[in-house]
Amino acid sequence: MKFTPILAACAVVATPLAAQETRHLGAHEHGVGQLDIAIDAGQIAMALHAPGADIVGFEYAAQSAEDTAKVEDAIASLTQPLQLFVIPQAAGCEVTQASAALESEGGHDEHDHDAHKDEHGHDDHDHDAHKDEHGHDDHDHDAHEDEHGHDEHAAETSHTEFAAEYLLTCTAPQAATNITFAYFDAFPNSVKVNVQVASASGAHAYEVTRDAPFLDLSDDL
Repeated sequence: MKFTPILAACAVVATPLAAQETRHLGAHEHGVGQLDIAIDAGQIAMALHAPGADIVGFEYAAQSAEDTAKVEDAIASLTQPLQLFVIPQAAGCEVTQASAALESEGGHDEHDHDAHKDEHGHDDHDHDAHKDEHGHDDHDHDAHEDEHGHDEHAAETSHTEFAAEYLLTCTAPQAATNITFAYFDAFPNSVKVNVQVASASGAHAYEVTRDAPFLDLSDDL
């Protein structure tokens, strides 16, 4: 999913602005996403990060066929940036590159959790006969498993995040004066997106909310 042009362009955004706040999956705020935008001549690079709960309604690794279907549908939607972030047609923007994935707190794709191994590489089933390294009895662990056999504490502390990267090429970038966030219609649990924009005119930070889903880019062109 890592497009070098996109990452390089959005690094321009990160340098002056993201230093103010380092993002951690474990510290993200439900309902709040982050969109970094870099505008350079006829190209617009975008990098989106959003909590799993905002996009699919849960933050654990997909456990059922229904969960998996929700994740797959969300990823399909996230790879259609111009349907989520609507730019005036006069700008003549087309998607050059687009990719999306669901990442876990450890930076792995959520499917990596299917092996059910803990952070030390031990299989979860080993807990049935042994105490963990902190000396806690596994029966305590078992007592907190939900009806599906999953550890409730693990579900509470695990975090997933959707990440998407886009590169747009525009024939008339000067006409890309605004973005309408249809993103909120696609993902009802999303409430706000913090936006950082970098362009030849400088770096700016914005907040776009469900109640006011419109970003004015006039000062960034």
